[in-house]
Amino acid sequence: MERKVAIVGTGISGLLACKYILSKGYHPLVFEGRGSIGGVWYETLETSKLQTPKSFYEFSDFPWPPSIIGDFPDQHEVFSYLEAYACHFDLLRHIRFNQKVININYGGASDAEMQAWTQWSCTGEPFGVDGKWSVTVQDTKRFSTEVYQVDFVILCVGRFSDVPNIPDFPPDQGPEVFHGTVIHCKDYSSMEYAAAREFIKGKKVTVVGSSKHAMDIAMESSFANGLENPCTVLYRNEHWNVPDYLPWGVHIAYLYFNRFSELLVHKPGEGFLLWLLATLLSPLRWGVSKFVESYIKKKLRLEKFGMVPKHSFLKEVSSCLITTVPDGFYEAVEKGSIILKKAPSFGFCKQGVLIEGKSEPLKTDLVILATGFRGLDKLKDIFVSPTFQDLIVGSPDKIVPLYRECIHPWIPQLAIIGFSESISNLYTSEMRCRWLAELLDGKFKVPSIKEMEKDIAKWDTYMKQSSGEYYRRSCIGALHIWYNDQLCKDMGWNPKRKKGFFSDLFQPYMPMDYAKP
Repeated sequence: MERKVAIVGTGISGLLACKYILSKGYHPLVFEGRGSIGGVWYETLETSKLQTPKSFYEFSDFPWPPSIIGDFPDQHEVFSYLEAYACHFDLLRHIRFNQKVININYGGASDAEMQAWTQWSCTGEPFGVDGKWSVTVQDTKRFSTEVYQVDFVILCVGRFSDVPNIPDFPPDQGPEVFHGTVIHCKDYSSMEYAAAREFIKGKKVTVVGSSKHAMDIAMESSFANGLENPCTVLYRNEHWNVPDYLPWGVHIAYLYFNRFSELLVHKPGEGFLLWLLATLLSPLRWGVSKFVESYIKKKLRLEKFGMVPKHSFLKEVSSCLITTVPDGFYEAVEKGSIILKKAPSFGFCKQGVLIEGKSEPLKTDLVILATGFRGLDKLKDIFVSPTFQDLIVGSPDKIVPLYRECIHPWIPQLAIIGFSESISNLYTSEMRCRWLAELLDGKFKVPSIKEMEKDIAKWDTYMKQSSGEYYRRSCIGALHIWYNDQLCKDMGWNPKRKKGFFSDLFQPYMPMDYAKP
């Protein structure tokens, strides 16, 4: 009897999961709550572009078309690329559009029985013994619901959509006291482009945040309103946002995305020799970071604008916080159509925004909160079981506890793809989907629950040391080769993908390096 596999979501991770699960002979049930594939690329800003060079954001077996010339395709080009991928591998016929997964509920062993397990899913096999997941799905057109019984669930719901992160405000200083309009960037992104332009035109706009979304919205406001109604950007911390990926003419991939660069970084599970190398090479690690920082400071004139971060560029990479600055952003700041204001915290009053440490309110008409999303809440709330909800959230002072960033040791017959971050999420999600497909195909088994927890603890220690307060992002940005090596070894692949010692050590690792096992 064929095992039934459900995939939730058709962003990048969902498409990849569908493609690789199909390659193993399964016929997955793929649920998408909207009428289109694409995830975050389905509804985004008019001016949005890819943040990483397209050579890193590429399917290993489906290159970008030659017609895409620039290194940073715009959102139309990215979406078209994803559509072409889905059509090329005939994925669309497996997707049930306008079918929103409301919740999933595991039926099988009781909580008490699962607590006695020593292996994931009881046996260490992906399909367990006799457990099933009930997937409750709502038809968003007819508002009817249906429950599907499946043997395995792959959650590809992402962390940058759907559930907006709204900051906490001081008492009596929430958005309700403001006489203007407050929206989240999610709402702005969902507008038609012409409607969005009209929405901000002629208004004093304040954007809260320092993410790519925040800068893109500020630029759109600057285009619409110019000096007459400058856009104010409130930010909490300065970040090493990059103007390009060529610091002083050296591609950043040669500094951070090859094996040699990872020798400079302490790694989870490293032996004594690797520990010694990373320790001895720490001055070089510091020097590489300063090399990149000096370029960014000069190119963007950060000192002039008071935007020099206090942390290192390596921490920015290790936290997956790198953002490409929109063309002309600091020119708009210098001209005065964008105003930067540091705001450790803020609240609202009738006329506008109250910034901590300022006596006068910032008068504004429209506040757009580019404050991110509550991805963990979205992931937690899909589970019916309070036990599984608590397990997936984990301890507030630890990373989300996923083995290989895919599997929770105590949640059976389920995988999560695309939740933890990297510098190129497409690149990383493809490797994870290939790993998962091999696991479902029985090519290898995961270790015991105890061993998986030990491995998770090592990554937790690493992420706290490398990312500081951003450790809950579960970023593998500075160690993506080391991480891929673990997946390759599990699958029985040779982790060294280059020909020759020096090529393997110094050449950047790209998606195409993993095209074949």
